[in-house]
Amino acid sequence: MSRMGDVLAGFHAAWEFESDSVLIRYERGMRTPKLLSALGERRIPLTALSGVTLTPGKRGTVVLRAEPRPGADPLMEAAAGQLKDGSDPYRLVLSAEQEVLAEYYADELRSRLAESGGGSGPAERFLVPAPEAPLSFKAYDGKASFDGRTVRFRWFWTGASSAKWKAGDQSFPVSELNGVEWRSPEVFEGHLRLLRGEDTPAQADQDPATVVFGLGYGPVHESLPFAAAVLASVRTRGPAAAVPASVQRRDPADIAERIRHLGELHRAGLVTDEEFSVKKAELLSEL
Repeated sequence: MSRMGDVLAGFHAAWEFESDSVLIRYERGMRTPKLLSALGERRIPLTALSGVTLTPGKRGTVVLRAEPRPGADPLMEAAAGQLKDGSDPYRLVLSAEQEVLAEYYADELRSRLAESGGGSGPAERFLVPAPEAPLSFKAYDGKASFDGRTVRFRWFWTGASSAKWKAGDQSFPVSELNGVEWRSPEVFEGHLRLLRGEDTPAQADQDPATVVFGLGYGPVHESLPFAAAVLASVRTRGPAAAVPASVQRRDPADIAERIRHLGELHRAGLVTDEEFSVKKAELLSEL
């Protein structure tokens, strides 16, 4: 850039051009897409970009877009092309009156990318920081939480299938995972699946390594940053964290509710006598 710290402000975001990166600050407000508000601020190294485009937008606007290199940003890798334009963190929408200024910055950015090595194909590692843990969100059938090293699913008795209840609450150290599959809650059969190498994973509502989204559950601005953070940790193969005993202890009321629901499954014939006894003992041991 001609000067460090130059800022280009558009709708919902502002780009600050630095010597080796672009600092993107997203507005927080009712009209800002929730994903952008949740991200808050992101620093994109120029080495993480492959190019920049400037195209006409809707209703008297132009769109400046930085193009991330494949494999450079865990958020975009997890999204796998499912984000709507309005939630694309690499788009800056500007008024048509700013087109000349946008063209200037696009040209300057292209020149700097050529100098920095951007645009040299897929990245060998993530170059953009992932959202920071701890993170959590509510899916339809359970609550997902991630402390940076271990993913945990705690099932809701109102939504989880009998298969998930039989399997019990789940803990997955990132060292045991191969990846993450995020299917947007804005499409049919949205879910977050943890990949562990199985050839034929079970249907989402039957798979203990998957939480299912639904209307109002697992929204993009919560579940996608979660997926990106897990994916980044999987790629770096962080060691599994030991969970203190105090954390493992659960609320007695929660345990009682789970035992009650387990009894309902047992009376309905969905859980055998042996399964009921084993699972009840497991729950009581967590008190």
